[in-house]
Amino acid sequence: MSSDPPFIDPVTGELDTSQIRAEAFPLAGLVVLFGALALLPFVLGLLAGGSYILGAFFTVVGQFVLAVGAGIVLMYVIARGIQLADR
Repeated sequence: MSSDPPFIDPVTGELDTSQIRAEAFPLAGLVVLFGALALLPFVLGLLAGGSYILGAFFTVVGQFVLAVGAGIVLMYVIARGIQLADR
């Protein structure tokens, strides 16, 4: 196990931007994925037109997708942080 902190270049002591980018892209991909998945029910709710019940249902579904997505993103961040700390 190395005592070097993550995201710090052990040679120069500066931020390791390549490692930061390598960790940020999968995280951004998860955020975009769940954002796009939640967009579909919200758009369907807007297209429901005058139906208040159908619009409210799609809004609740969209909020549920966002909540589950936020939970998955947080679990990914915690698991990845533990992996980086153990290196």
